[in-house]
Amino acid sequence: MTFLAHQGDLPRPQGSSERPPSPVPGTVAVVGLGYVGLPTALALFGAGADVVGVDTSPQRLDAVARGAVDLLPVHHAQLACALESDSCRFTSDLSAIGTADAVIVCVPTPVDAHRRPDLGPLSGACAAVVSHAVPGQLLVLTSTSHVGTTRELLVEPLAARGLHVEDDVLVAFSPERIDPGNEHCTPEHTPRLVGGAGARSTRAAAQLLAPTASRIHVVDRPETAEMAKLWENTYRAVNIALANELADASLALGLEPQRVIEAAATKPYGFMPFYPGPGVGGHCIPCDPHYLLSQLRAARQEAPLVTAAMAANAERPALTSERALALLAQDAVPVPGARILVVGVAYKEGVADVRESPALEIMSRLRDAGATVAYNDPLVPSVVLGGQELRHTDAPHERSWDLVILHTTHPVHDLSWLEDVPRLLDTRQRRPSRRAVPA
Repeated sequence: MTFLAHQGDLPRPQGSSERPPSPVPGTVAVVGLGYVGLPTALALFGAGADVVGVDTSPQRLDAVARGAVDLLPVHHAQLACALESDSCRFTSDLSAIGTADAVIVCVPTPVDAHRRPDLGPLSGACAAVVSHAVPGQLLVLTSTSHVGTTRELLVEPLAARGLHVEDDVLVAFSPERIDPGNEHCTPEHTPRLVGGAGARSTRAAAQLLAPTASRIHVVDRPETAEMAKLWENTYRAVNIALANELADASLALGLEPQRVIEAAATKPYGFMPFYPGPGVGGHCIPCDPHYLLSQLRAARQEAPLVTAAMAANAERPALTSERALALLAQDAVPVPGARILVVGVAYKEGVADVRESPALEIMSRLRDAGATVAYNDPLVPSVVLGGQELRHTDAPHERSWDLVILHTTHPVHDLSWLEDVPRLLDTRQRRPSRRAVPA
């Protein structure tokens, strides 16, 4: 295998922004073909590597083969090329891991219904990688998890197999930095962290990933990179909670939050704008801080600010639902039978992802209150609420609604018809509500 045979023994200086040379030729297996794994595989393919994408879901593999996946246009073009090339293949056969020079693990790290970390997918993927690992390989973990995960799930199990890191195999952690739907911050234009289990591991991982990032920032060990990723997303979660709180305060004082934020953002230092909304959704912000909190609780270390912020974010959809009902009550519109439309159910603009989307809880609560709930989202054909499928409502302007809730606006949305709806609740405070109920 090439990586162990061709790497030097000295890591690059911590914090170095020097772009390492291109990776040595070889085959890279990417385990997990979700929102992180598939773009990672395509970036490596574009850099000249032979790529094997591994995923245990037949449905996902079928979607990849058909190109029916949520990617930016530039990445769709890359996928079309990859599907026609002999240098890229996608499979459910885990034994393909053992044929690769390098293996990158890109599987989700969700939380359960009680917001407890669910390490099942990651543990299973790492166990498969360890069982198929061969001497000379480079193994890189990218999935966000608690500090120490790389050693617990890769380094120690490999040693138990008789494969010692730095001597027999190389291991590193390099957290993903992918912002779905954001064409201005694609992975190849974003710096990437690399923390290896040793000097040789660090150098090998930096060389492998350099073509997929704007630059490589090397840290001293995997744990530093793991904590950095948790810090990044916890920072965002806390500031989102603060933005919601200050937006509510502004409304209580008769002010428009958007105008206040724009004014504050003119300060060129010490301020970064965050915006109010119906809650947090997606794969990172609602989940990742709980990996940190769970580990801190086990260590009897308190984090009251983060705990309060996560609780506030979790309560936001319920608060939004209450405000929707209050808006109906102002005009004495009975909730049972009230026709409510939610515009945009994806968790953010420009994506078809509804994981942890506040819209799902908002719709469920309103339906439980007796309202007739529908949604319009051209990127999301259907969602499941309470075990029942609800399909996208086309041409919403041709129907009559008692209330429209503006949740997510996609670039493809034509929202000019909203001017004619009798009651509007903009959960992101970009448009004034039809009534004086804060959103």
